[in-house]
Amino acid sequence: MLTLLGAAGLNMMSGHSAGKSDEKEVSRKMFSCVPTPQQTEGPYFVDERLHRADIRSDPSDGTVKEGLPLTLEMHVFSVSKNGCKPLAGAIVDTWHCDAQGVYSDVTDSSFNTVGKKFLRGYQITDTNGSVRFITIYPGWYPGRTVHIHFKIRTDPKYMRAYEFTSQLYFDDTVTDLVHGLPPYMKKGSRTRNEGDSIYRNGGSQLMLKLAKTNDGYTGMFDVGLEIS
Repeated sequence: MLTLLGAAGLNMMSGHSAGKSDEKEVSRKMFSCVPTPQQTEGPYFVDERLHRADIRSDPSDGTVKEGLPLTLEMHVFSVSKNGCKPLAGAIVDTWHCDAQGVYSDVTDSSFNTVGKKFLRGYQITDTNGSVRFITIYPGWYPGRTVHIHFKIRTDPKYMRAYEFTSQLYFDDTVTDLVHGLPPYMKKGSRTRNEGDSIYRNGGSQLMLKLAKTNDGYTGMFDVGLEIS
């Protein structure tokens, strides 16, 4: 009888039924095994090689960028026809603009921040394929909705070199609340998700799962990579 019933029968006889935690775990595993869409690197990537978790500060002068705290948790998986497994030892770079829409260490028509290194850094995935960054909720600049860039690279010393680049997005209703606060509010009206041509090319699959914290937000995302 137990053989016929399987795990469900064991759970019923032990008084255990599938709860919300089980459903969340199943949902997360299913989502993890879906390949993540690639998106453009954009003009502002700089390979700084800054190995750090807290990317809010500028190591050139010690200043810290103002903004609502955001903890970014990413879980990287290798996806194949046999399922998925955590990808350990991968380099995960992340970079984004500050509350005023400015990137560090680049020259643009409206700013020159060469030599600055705020809101940039990388972490290496652990045995669970996880990395964690401490940053701020991004601002925006004309033509783009609010987003975070990320790049994942494998170490060629251990496996065939692989590179993947994409972007993460935020719910517009949450951004409306955040950008109504200082130091964001002086920027005025912004481009929303559906008004961004890059977002419209797969952005709905690149939305951060946000959870409110005491002082800001935690954003979580599972990255599925098809590595041959």
